[in-house]
Amino acid sequence: MAKQSLIGLFEKPDSAADAMDGFNNGGYELGSFDVLTGTPYPEGAFGEHVPQHRLFRFPAFGAIVGFTLAVFLTAGTQIAYPLVTGGKPILSIFAMLIIMYEMTMLAGVIATVVGIIFESRLPNLAPGVYDKRITEGLIGVVVTVDNDTKAKDAQKILEKSGAIEVKHS
Repeated sequence: MAKQSLIGLFEKPDSAADAMDGFNNGGYELGSFDVLTGTPYPEGAFGEHVPQHRLFRFPAFGAIVGFTLAVFLTAGTQIAYPLVTGGKPILSIFAMLIIMYEMTMLAGVIATVVGIIFESRLPNLAPGVYDKRITEGLIGVVVTVDNDTKAKDAQKILEKSGAIEVKHS
């Protein structure tokens, strides 16, 4: 069976936190349920799972790749087309520094943008259920389940926690 989403709408944060506790205690997999709200609450205020991001790796990897490419580009160009000027060495480090800096920064910035898109899980090809009243102040608790029995259990947890409405995808 295909995955389906349920959303429970709550007026009070305590009720939404109770629903999250119900899913934690009910054996639901971390990451299969989440809180949607238009009001800024501190991370973890509802007891939700805070995923660990790996965004810091992208700029570091991009900078290393950019620096390496810059060294090969500048050194390769100076060796392929040697221009001896006044007996100075063919490989001029000071002339290479500008190119190395610029390519390091360029590759780091591009890798950061790619990392942001990757870590944000964009584009979301399978969006779950949503209610526009969340932007008007309600709190939504979304759960994604695999089968009908889990869906019925999830609906019971949401209703028991005080959901004013439960919607299915």
